[in-house]
Amino acid sequence: MNTEQDEYWMRHALQLANNAQQQNEVPVGAVLVKDNQIIGEGWNQSISLHDPSAHAEMMAMREAGRKQQNYRLVDCTLYVTLEPCSMCAGLLIHGRIHRLVFGASDPKTGAVGSLFDLLGDPRMNHNIAVTAGVLAEQCGEKLSAFFKLRRAQKKLSKNKVQ
Repeated sequence: MNTEQDEYWMRHALQLANNAQQQNEVPVGAVLVKDNQIIGEGWNQSISLHDPSAHAEMMAMREAGRKQQNYRLVDCTLYVTLEPCSMCAGLLIHGRIHRLVFGASDPKTGAVGSLFDLLGDPRMNHNIAVTAGVLAEQCGEKLSAFFKLRRAQKKLSKNKVQ
C-alpha cells in the first residue's frame, strides 16, 4: 500500500469515529479493506451496546466476517484511528488479517508497541504487518478534544451539585 491510499482509508476511519462521538462514545473508527473495497466498518459502541467488546475493530471485523462468511479475514488491511488494545490485537491475530494501519498511539492500553507489542511477539502463530502513525495528529486531536470536553462536562456537573 502507498501512503496516499493509507491516508485515504484513515480519513474514512476518522469519519466513522464521528459516529462514535455522536453517540457519546470514545471517538475511534475502523475500516477493514480487501482489494481496495470496504468489507467491514465500525466505531466504538461499548457504552451504547453495554458491551465491553464493542470496540471499533471488533465491530468492523464482525461485519466483515458476516459478509465474507468466514472468520478468517486473510489479505485484508484494518485501518483504525487508535492503536489497538490487547483484546483487539488478539482479535486481529485470530482473524488472520494481513496488515494493520493505525493513527494515534495509546500509551495507556496500546498493545501494538506502546504498552506492549502483542503483534510483534515472535511466539504468535500469525504475523501482521503494521504501519503506525498514519494521520496520527488528526486522530490524536479528535481523541484529545473528546476527553477535554468530557472532563469539562464532569467538572460542570460537579459544580452544579455543590
